[in-house]
Amino acid sequence: MVRSPIVSTLEPNDGPSTASRAVCPGSFDPVTNGHLDIFGRASRLYDEVVVAVLVNQSKHGLFSHEERLDMLNQVTAHLPNVRIASFEGLLVDFCRTENISVVVKGLRAVTDFDYELKMAQMNFGLSGLETLFMPTNPLYSFLSSSLIKDVAKWGGDVSPHVPELVVARLSARLGDARRHTAS
Repeated sequence: MVRSPIVSTLEPNDGPSTASRAVCPGSFDPVTNGHLDIFGRASRLYDEVVVAVLVNQSKHGLFSHEERLDMLNQVTAHLPNVRIASFEGLLVDFCRTENISVVVKGLRAVTDFDYELKMAQMNFGLSGLETLFMPTNPLYSFLSSSLIKDVAKWGGDVSPHVPELVVARLSARLGDARRHTAS
């Protein structure tokens, strides 16, 4: 029998995990209705869902890390078992510290799957961390934070695709940029 070089820390006889906690990691710059759909659906499957916002010092997003945390706290307030947190470094280390055994990722298309599968396999190889791929609601299959920022930057209406709070924050942040571009 040939053994895979990737060995899970979980043995076949360990049985199901007693912890019912999952993490939804990302940058959420900004959070979209597609993200909220995944958080809500995951919150029905797990006792607690941690939305973990990556601190990436090498990237400068439209919104600061603190602004993204604030927006996420506000737009998930109606989900009592969703908690917002931040992390820096490896997701597997964050999950080990938080005693989380499952990552929930929304997939929009095959291109998402290709990237996320590699991440899931690396996480599993590093620590046995499982990943649940959740197909995105077709209403949100085309949404991405980058697309939302681009449309908002040029004055397009993103209100059907993001929470009202995000529309207001985008308008406040990009309003000046649009006025300077038009002059």
